[in-house]
Amino acid sequence: MRIGIGYDIHRLVQGRKLMLGGVSIPGPRGLEGHSDGDALLHAVCDAILGALGKGDIGERFPDTDPKYKDIPGISLLKDVAACMAAEGFSVGNLDCVVIAEEPKISPYRGEITRIIGDILGVSGAACVSIKGKTAEKLGDIGDKKAIAAYAVVLLKCNTENTEKN
Repeated sequence: MRIGIGYDIHRLVQGRKLMLGGVSIPGPRGLEGHSDGDALLHAVCDAILGALGKGDIGERFPDTDPKYKDIPGISLLKDVAACMAAEGFSVGNLDCVVIAEEPKISPYRGEITRIIGDILGVSGAACVSIKGKTAEKLGDIGDKKAIAAYAVVLLKCNTENTEKN
């Protein structure tokens, strides 16, 4: 088994679609980034890559490469999931926290859980937990200038080869 942790934060800006967990959330602002800015999926990618010992999202999908401009976080997670499977691992469970004053995560939790579970090949709510928290009006997140996300993943080895454990 392997454990990984991921973190991401993006600034909220006018004129961008807000993507969180692969879900388009209505509103006047979205997350700035070279890709679609989906802080939650970026944190999940980092957690999995970390558990695999494969670096981080910035190394795998550099923001200096034009082919990743505006790429959906779902595409990044699919690539990371394929890497995980190729290495002989699968998700045991994934626990995520989105920190935002707004939007509230609860109306979108079911859809986000389903999307992430489908990509990672696990039963949504049984293996994927998504929680929403506020920053209690502290800092840039509390001032509604940014959204952050944390993810912790437990990967299990799918092969008889115990050298990977």
